[in-house]
This record gives sequence, C-alpha cells and structure tokens, in this order.
Amino acid sequence: MHVKSGGRTTGGQEAGATGPAYGAQARTLKAEQAEATRAALIAAARALFAERGYAAVGTEEIVRAAGVTRGALYHHFAGKQELFQAVYESVEQQLVERIAESALAGASDPLEALRAGAQAFLDACEDPAVQRIALVDAPSVLGWEQWRDIGLRYGFGLVQGTVEAAIDAGLIEQQPAGPLSHLLLGAIDEGAMLIARADDDGETRQQVGASVERMLNALRVSGETG
Repeated sequence: MHVKSGGRTTGGQEAGATGPAYGAQARTLKAEQAEATRAALIAAARALFAERGYAAVGTEEIVRAAGVTRGALYHHFAGKQELFQAVYESVEQQLVERIAESALAGASDPLEALRAGAQAFLDACEDPAVQRIALVDAPSVLGWEQWRDIGLRYGFGLVQGTVEAAIDAGLIEQQPAGPLSHLLLGAIDEGAMLIARADDDGETRQQVGASVERMLNALRVSGETG
C-alpha cells in the first residue's frame, strides 16, 4: 500500500510523473522535437541551396539559419550531401503532390491528365529553386544514377498509374504500361533539363511544351477526341 506524502508516494515515485503513460508521452515529445529539428534543417538548407547553390553553402550557415547546433545536423544527417538529398526529395515530393492535386484533378480523361501533369511539371521547372536544386545541382551532387532513382521514386508511380488508366479507357493502344511510362518520363525529364539551362525568356519552355503536346497527342487512339 502506498501512502501519499508531500506529492510523493511511499513507493518512491512522483505522483503522476512516472509509469508507462509518462514514458510514452516523453518519447512522443522527443520524437516530435527531433522531427521539428530535421524539418528546420531541411527548410533552411533548401532556401540557401536555392539561392546560391550547393557548393557555395556551408554547414555553419545552415545550422545558424535553422537555429540549431552543428551537432543536431550530424545527428540527423551524415553531412551536407545527405542533407541535400533530403532537400531534393522534399522538392520532388511536393512537385508530385502539387501536380496530383491540381493539374490532374480537373482533367477530363486520363490522357488529358497526363498532358496537364506534364505541362504543370514543365511550368514548375521555371521556378529558380526547382531549377537549381532538382535539375542543376542534384545530378552532379548525387550522381546521375541516384538522381534518377529518386526522381523515379516520386514521379514514376504517378505517370504509370495515369498511363494504365488511359490504356484501360481505350485512349492509348493496348500495350505494357511500364516501358511506355519510362519513355514518357525520360522525355519529360530531358525537356525539364533543357528548360533549366535555357536563358531565352521562356522560348525553350514553349518549344518543349509544344513537343510534349505532339508526343502525347500521337498516343491517342485514332477516333478519340481530347
């Protein structure tokens, strides 16, 4: 039997301050703090990388901008390159979410959704932050293979799902969806790289967009109207 005395119990425990529930609450709080720290580092690094590029940004200014310690950075990431990878992944994830929620939502059919999504992605590639992080720095910092793997991880599922829907709807000729999806995504990514490196007041963006339109229109089964 435990008898309370001055906020303590004779069992030696603080009343209401120990036990499984308290431990779970403490672990939850610690996890939330860790996630907040990680998010602050990614946000600070993203802004700096977008402004000046990977090579020109040091870890000291990243932690200063994030309001955390250098030790906190190395607790979450092995170094600047791993932090950059997390930044690039966040850019890719947000792009896919934005395209899925806006461009694809108002499309009249799956092939139109594919067209709208491709054009929305090309529009996003005119954003200086997307250009610098995803299309200029990422291939050189991470290497082409890892850059491509991350891009496929976030974008390929959306493209393949839309292509499959278009095939099922009879809008695209019956064929394996995987190879076609890879080819389409590769072409659109190459167009994005052209846009990112162009300095012609949007002329390259218009040309790439028109080429994508013709490529996707050619997929539509004869007799279908878009």
